[in-house]
Amino acid sequence: MLVLSRTRNESIMIGDDVEITIVDVRGDKVRLGITAPKVISVHRKEVYLAIQQEKAGQKPAKNQHETPTG
Repeated sequence: MLVLSRTRNESIMIGDDVEITIVDVRGDKVRLGITAPKVISVHRKEVYLAIQQEKAGQKPAKNQHETPTG
């Protein structure tokens, strides 16, 4: 795993088309802004896993740590 340090308003590029920007840092929470082509799906991991479980015909498991504003 590559680990990078960034501060507010700094970005990380993934390939030529995906940019992740640090929008805000408050305590232990970091807000990210993601710019990517529409053909690339971007989801929080718990949402992605629920989608994958649904595709596999399983009922998604509830994540206790998920917040509605996530």
